[in-house]
Amino acid sequence: MEDAVTDVEVAFDDDGLVPAVAQDAETGEVLMLAYVSAEALERTRESGLAHYYSRSRDQLWQKGKTSGHVQRVEEIRVDCDADTLLYVVEQEAGACHTGHRSCFYRTLEGENVGERVFDPDDVY
Repeated sequence: MEDAVTDVEVAFDDDGLVPAVAQDAETGEVLMLAYVSAEALERTRESGLAHYYSRSRDQLWQKGKTSGHVQRVEEIRVDCDADTLLYVVEQEAGACHTGHRSCFYRTLEGENVGERVFDPDDVY
């Protein structure tokens, strides 16, 4: 039996946020984790471009607005508890502000295992 198609009510935390993992649609690589507010989620759904909420700057932001390295969202998934989102994206260049394709470019031991795809000094 298939589930009916309905909007899932997202379980935002007390600060009005949920974590969102960005995953490359083609490769499945995990690119980054950020937080999403209800407004960020709505803007993402309306525009097709990933929007997040910066806890440090206390403001909404569109991924790639400064760098040009936007995330085109192909699908938004929600986990079983509706308290975490998965943005399945087409990533333009790199997702990480350090210039790497993914924010998960190093091991806990400090070994660099990721690809640097741009020079952050040229972008920021």
